[in-house]
Amino acid sequence: MNGILVINKPSNMTSRDVVNILNQQFHIQKIGHTGTLDPLATGVLVIAIGQATKIIELLTSEEKEYVATVQMGMETDTLDVTGNILKQESVPSFSFEQIEEVLSHFLGTYEQEVPLYSAVHVNGKRLYQYAKEQQEVTLPKKTVTIHNIKLLQKRQDTFSFSCRVSKGTYIRSLIRDIAKQLQVSCCMKELVRTKQGNFTLEEACSIEDIKANRYHLFTIEEALSTYPKVVVSKENVKKVQNGVILPKQFTGKKALLCDENGKLLAIYQENSKDPHTMRPWKVFSFL
Repeated sequence: MNGILVINKPSNMTSRDVVNILNQQFHIQKIGHTGTLDPLATGVLVIAIGQATKIIELLTSEEKEYVATVQMGMETDTLDVTGNILKQESVPSFSFEQIEEVLSHFLGTYEQEVPLYSAVHVNGKRLYQYAKEQQEVTLPKKTVTIHNIKLLQKRQDTFSFSCRVSKGTYIRSLIRDIAKQLQVSCCMKELVRTKQGNFTLEEACSIEDIKANRYHLFTIEEALSTYPKVVVSKENVKKVQNGVILPKQFTGKKALLCDENGKLLAIYQENSKDPHTMRPWKVFSFL
């Protein structure tokens, strides 16, 4: 079994929980997700199976889109409503336009502090372990890009927004930073990932669908449909399978190489030592 599954992850389940369920369902060891979703969050979780695990690095680099709901008047240690409450306060009467104006300030690139309750490693230990052991730690910062952000709905103590962001962006941290601009405590109430790369929520199947054998297994070619495709001559098939450097036959940095029957052989990339040639990035061994 080789390919990509797009799961609509339910709330109160970790991304690892989903992988474990699929592992038991399909009895397959080579499986992994391409971008963690918080237990509270729902939506698009892209799962790579078999030979498709070789392209996880490409899938995790994709942009992601979310719809987030913010709880105003409350601050927690986890930056979402599941955490311990650190502060509660009354909420000023913000207008739609006031919140919209604050959100617009986050368009572009900025340095975002990673949440304490996250799996990021610092000095060989995950941040959530520091939190669990009540040890002090300096939270690292990451450069992230908010490509677009739009206020969708506003009520007295909640509002929701959609956004398209770069790899590595924490929406909980974004909400914390928005709260600082609004000068009122806020935390994440709900989060839905609506898109990752080419994969949308509309294409996702539920855990129940998987158990009932109602799902579509996307091919590697479908997952990387924006990459150029090169048809390899019969004479060069063995060379590609053996990872031989060949004359470059595509524009850009990477391309899918297939045989004359359409079978995917490898992903080749431009050779940094000689841009007129291409070398293997991943070679596939489909049985």
